[in-house]
Amino acid sequence: MANFRRDILKLLLERFTEPRKFIQVLYGPRQVGKTTLAHQTIDKLNFKSLYASADAPTLEDNFWIPQQWDIARLYNAQNNKEVLLVLDEIQKIPNWSEVVKKLWDEDTRNKRNIKILLLGSSPLLIQTGLTESLAGRFEAVYAPHWSFVEMKDAFGFSLDEFIFYGGYPGSAALVKDVTRWRNYIFNALIETTISRDILLTTRVDKPVLFRRLFQLACDFSGQILSFQKMVGQLQDAGNSTTLAHYLELLRGVGMVAGIFKFSGSKVQQRGSSPKLQVFNTALISALNSYTFKEARENLSIWGRFVESAIGAYLINSIQNSNINLLYWRDENYEVDFVLERGAELIAIEVKSGAQSTSLPGMKRFNERFKPKRLLLVGGDGISIEEFLSEPIDNWFQ
Repeated sequence: MANFRRDILKLLLERFTEPRKFIQVLYGPRQVGKTTLAHQTIDKLNFKSLYASADAPTLEDNFWIPQQWDIARLYNAQNNKEVLLVLDEIQKIPNWSEVVKKLWDEDTRNKRNIKILLLGSSPLLIQTGLTESLAGRFEAVYAPHWSFVEMKDAFGFSLDEFIFYGGYPGSAALVKDVTRWRNYIFNALIETTISRDILLTTRVDKPVLFRRLFQLACDFSGQILSFQKMVGQLQDAGNSTTLAHYLELLRGVGMVAGIFKFSGSKVQQRGSSPKLQVFNTALISALNSYTFKEARENLSIWGRFVESAIGAYLINSIQNSNINLLYWRDENYEVDFVLERGAELIAIEVKSGAQSTSLPGMKRFNERFKPKRLLLVGGDGISIEEFLSEPIDNWFQ
């Protein structure tokens, strides 16, 4: 079963029951359950744990980290036993990675058995701090958006509800009131992520263009759109390089991404027109006026939701893995998604209706590239529910 949080909890427990080796870092988009996972880890460990959050508006300097660290050192000195220190929202502290590096190295030299778990809801800032200051000292665990299995088990979501409302656990209680639900998604998630995690921390010369690109990517999720066409749609003086950079920023915070074309050549892939893809279908629903019933009854609209839900599941599943997610097109032949792991390929075509259809793109792709598997999801193939419930690693078995 595709339960991301269960697998993350198991991994964290395994690592914290090992001898002290690395700083553990749990990061990912906003409101995907990182803090809950930290508390579940603390509850299941049989040694002293301390939790502190930097999520306070009065924090203005980096003295907070040494203060919390000193408490952990005090417990360690008193009992001469291992201690786990959990620091939440770590990216809000200026120069956090340099401070953590200094304290970690001091404990290593002095053989203090203090284990560290850092949580961060700004993937861009976390990744920058890790690569610039903590190289060789950390193991990162990415917490993706919630899967269908998780939303069904926790909130009783049906498949169709998941496809439309997506995988934000905090919004689940609001789905019966679509206006409240949309306001929550926009204000608590979209606007907070764009304003705090990107515009306040990263140079964006054209914030209006950036916001328009985000809207465009949600509107055209599941569609291939060249950067030149994006420039025309956005009616701005921006260029392809600027849009490609902005799209990478949106990928970095787990909102939308551009999936590149499979070609067998990395250079050609990076230069291809991207297929736009949301990480969470809630972003599509929150930015349009369709009700759940209206979207479900419109075959064209629902088909786009279904393909985006499959793409979102795939792109969340491959984070921190050795699997690449691509698409393929050659003249009039197309394959919706291609999973690439080394020399192994899996081609995936998505059909939202029950009708039997020919698959000329899959046939041509099979002739040219000999993939390990050809998967039809929906229609006469694997049911959408089954596919969204299966870990993607299983398809490579």
